[in-house]
Amino acid sequence: MTSIIDAPVAAQTATRPSAPRRRRASTLPLVLLLLGPSAVLIVLFIVMPAVYGIWLSLTNTQLTGFAARDPKFVGIDNYTYLLASADFIASLGQTGTFLFWSAIVGQTVLGMLAAILLSRPWIRGKGFFGAALLMPMVVPEVVASLTWASVLATSPEGTLNRLTGVFGAEPTAWLQTAPMLAIILVNIWRGLAFAMIMFQAALEDVPAELIEAARVDGARAVQVFRHVTLPLIRGPVFLYLLLTTISTVGVFGLVYFLTRGGPGGQTRIAAIYIYERALQFSQIGIGSAASIILLAIVVVLGFVYVRLAKVEV
Repeated sequence: MTSIIDAPVAAQTATRPSAPRRRRASTLPLVLLLLGPSAVLIVLFIVMPAVYGIWLSLTNTQLTGFAARDPKFVGIDNYTYLLASADFIASLGQTGTFLFWSAIVGQTVLGMLAAILLSRPWIRGKGFFGAALLMPMVVPEVVASLTWASVLATSPEGTLNRLTGVFGAEPTAWLQTAPMLAIILVNIWRGLAFAMIMFQAALEDVPAELIEAARVDGARAVQVFRHVTLPLIRGPVFLYLLLTTISTVGVFGLVYFLTRGGPGGQTRIAAIYIYERALQFSQIGIGSAASIILLAIVVVLGFVYVRLAKVEV
């Protein structure tokens, strides 16, 4: 039973905030100070442009003409136009082909093989091979595109035609006969180093005891990788798939400088289609709508990757 003297003390204790609440209140200014600048930059350079892009996609905004001075709200007309456009659907198909073979298959598989080989102790010259794989990553996209345009040039002076000419082959217009294959190979060449770095770091975190136990049980190298190593690095693998999907869908300069979307639209990926609609044909509204559709597809793929990246123990 509380006495009269203890009553004020009990009342103060009841109204005094708890220790965790006081701790959160004291750390809130520090959190705002640390995260505030990043939040402002994210809002200014990511959220606001995205919201403005959504608004443009709902208008008939153009770079020239009456719609440039007085754009009107058209609702989802731009979206219905795009979804009924054979050219836009074809560009999405070209983007899917380019993404699947260059990023999901090419960079991921070859990057994993390179990481596994460079993690082997019996491999000599790791520094040389690692530097050779890292060089394409540091080369600017425009420089890499122009270099490969010289390699794949149609004339006999092209590097690849010179090599095949040694064996008596006639000069080939590589960017006209196999344009999609050409940009896929160049994009694999560009992104292989990043995949190797991520996978090599993930492989180093795999406990050696588990691998040794699997080998003692008689598992072969392929079985060890499939049943022990791969499940443990599934998170980094799907994280890389998410990052490379975002970067590959947004590739523009590489394809533009090599093929400009041709020949005959065979390499007109979504980024090239958006560029043509927004800047060449001055249809900012339609170009913005195409960008939002592409963004929605990437977000859906991102959710799928995050779902599959959950590691089961």
